[in-house]
Amino acid sequence: MAANVALRILVVEDHHALRVALASLFEQHGHHVDFAADGVSGLRMALADPPDVLVLDIGLPGIGGLTLCAQLRAQADRHIPVLILTARDTLEDKLRGFAVGADDYLLKPFANAELLARCVALSQRHRLGQQHQLEVGSLRIDRQAGVAYRHGQPLALQRTPYQILLALAQASPRIVARSVLVDNLWPEQTPPSEPLRSHLHLLRRALDKPFDRPMLLTMHGVGYRLDPQA
Repeated sequence: MAANVALRILVVEDHHALRVALASLFEQHGHHVDFAADGVSGLRMALADPPDVLVLDIGLPGIGGLTLCAQLRAQADRHIPVLILTARDTLEDKLRGFAVGADDYLLKPFANAELLARCVALSQRHRLGQQHQLEVGSLRIDRQAGVAYRHGQPLALQRTPYQILLALAQASPRIVARSVLVDNLWPEQTPPSEPLRSHLHLLRRALDKPFDRPMLLTMHGVGYRLDPQA
């Protein structure tokens, strides 16, 4: 991932002023950021919609950051890069953070440029471990080549329908909310009208129309998912 590509960052931090500052920092650099002010909400959000990077404070209401990280590692179906952002600066604190599964550790106060660079580096490091081939039922996606197949037949997909399909496949079998797809595709400004509708139509035409059973399912009022049995 290049440094100028938007990341989806989840910040779990109970200090309001710092949340505001981080929102401004990340959004100025084109990243999409969500926040949780306590550990319980942060864990729930990270599991429901895994971010590219989780920026995590240690001292949180509900459950602490170290407990959150440990539970995330135990419950998540994928590796979510975790950067601990804290004022706790002893070696023992750092070792505890790494022991529960943190990927990086940055002390407050911090330089904005360093935080941004570490988040980008974590997202890249995570993707280096991904296999190029992603399979869901009869669907196979070659992430390196940027092409998809169903039952071995190549799918004629334009760029945006392919990105939608990739997002759904990476999340499968979970549902991806409509708002999440829109934010991922157009992180800075959503185009007028309903752009997602036309791209979903193109995706269905390529993914489902040539085959007996549809794979792209609409979960009304919630979002979309792929049927791994199709």
